[in-house]
Amino acid sequence: MTKVAVLGAGAWGTAIAGVLAGRLDVALWARDPAQAESLARSRRNERYLPGIDIPAAVGITADLSGALSHARLVLAATPVAGLRQLAEKIPSACALVWLCKGFEEGTGLLPHQVVSQHRCGALSGPSFAAEVARGLPCALTLASRDAAFAREAAALLHGGRMRVYYSADLVGVEIGGAVKNVMAIAAGISDGLGLGLNARAALITRGLAEIARLGAALGGSPETFFGLAGAGDLILTATGDLSRNRRVGLQLAQGLPLPRILAELGHVAEGVRSAREVARLAKSKGVDMPVSDAVHAVLEGRLTPAAAVERLLSRDPKQER
Repeated sequence: MTKVAVLGAGAWGTAIAGVLAGRLDVALWARDPAQAESLARSRRNERYLPGIDIPAAVGITADLSGALSHARLVLAATPVAGLRQLAEKIPSACALVWLCKGFEEGTGLLPHQVVSQHRCGALSGPSFAAEVARGLPCALTLASRDAAFAREAAALLHGGRMRVYYSADLVGVEIGGAVKNVMAIAAGISDGLGLGLNARAALITRGLAEIARLGAALGGSPETFFGLAGAGDLILTATGDLSRNRRVGLQLAQGLPLPRILAELGHVAEGVRSAREVARLAKSKGVDMPVSDAVHAVLEGRLTPAAAVERLLSRDPKQER
């Protein structure tokens, strides 16, 4: 049976390990030996996926070399902040696919600029871990600059109730996955302020336009931004109650301070980290991204949520594009 190593026992790593275990040999690696022992004993990840059983077929370990041994594909299920350190421990000969979305804080790099593996790519698209873990249907995109690898890896992961498409537009897929989290914060702020469904729809639409503009400036394909990794992921994250980034926006609108929101969240909200990098990148490329800039200003405490909305509404009329 083909072996896949899933590195990172958070919500998404645990969920995809369970889904793949029905047809692949899956090793789930946890960095903390105590966590690995607890997961193996209880077959539950109550911190990240409460109430969901981990299939007995999933091998759980804190031994990285053992998890990687004979693995045909390695799935990195860490936040972007942990990707560089993890990738340095993975032999460059290993085929690697990352599940994280965002920019590396400080450097502003996308994941593919952090990873040095020859055969690598990103798995992205609209996917809440809790639904995937419960076996509900989802569709994802696996992207790599190596088109043959993208097809091969997608075919390996595709099956059951998880449909996996492939793409050679790695930059476009990564931009879609990173910037949609910033837009989800904006949608949460809109909903939290009670601005209505019309406003939310407008924000999502204009947010998608911003994603497409930035993606095009970086060489992404227009088709990507209207696919699963663009519009699909944006719609899910901006409207779904399971969205961590949307929850951040909702609570900001209620006047809660950002440090408290993040402390109580218990999970990483990549949009908070990505907002600064999106604003910096857009400025360097000369790309107009008013919604992203407004979110960045709110997160930095330079604008209140209500003031950010007023700033967006007071902009001069322009041709839609």
